[in-house]
Amino acid sequence: MAAFPAKRKPIDPYGSPRYPEGVSHLQTVMTPRSIKIALTAAVLLSALGGLFYTTLSQGTEYYIHVDEVMTNPAAWHGKKLQLHGYVVDHSILQRPNTLQYRFQVENKGSIVQASYEGVVPDTFKGGSEVVLKGYLGPDGFSVERDGVMAKCPSKYEEQKKLSRPGS
Repeated sequence: MAAFPAKRKPIDPYGSPRYPEGVSHLQTVMTPRSIKIALTAAVLLSALGGLFYTTLSQGTEYYIHVDEVMTNPAAWHGKKLQLHGYVVDHSILQRPNTLQYRFQVENKGSIVQASYEGVVPDTFKGGSEVVLKGYLGPDGFSVERDGVMAKCPSKYEEQKKLSRPGS
């Protein structure tokens, strides 16, 4: 009887790795070390995604003018807003011996009723420009604590120079 020659493995001319019979490429890639790296990356990415979601969901506010809100108020109910407008002259009402205020804010002819409880800035008065932080509801705009920012334009405008007589 003739002896059969030993079976030789074919030579790969491109140099790609050969794996023993019964072992696939996938089995060599999924080593315990690579599994640990993949799990660590997945945990880090999910933690980072959760951090972004919670940060953005808490800090997201719409900055919008009174006239834009009042074109379709129902669309803005319950959403956190920064509402920009001007305090209507003689509309500020304060409950005696409290820090509860009701007032109106307008922009381009549209008016919204607002309520606030807390200390108001010194510049908060009729005609002043305000940005209110809070929520729009069926009874008007409910301003959150420390949510009134008012400015007086005269403080920020350049003072007109006085002309000298005879110049």
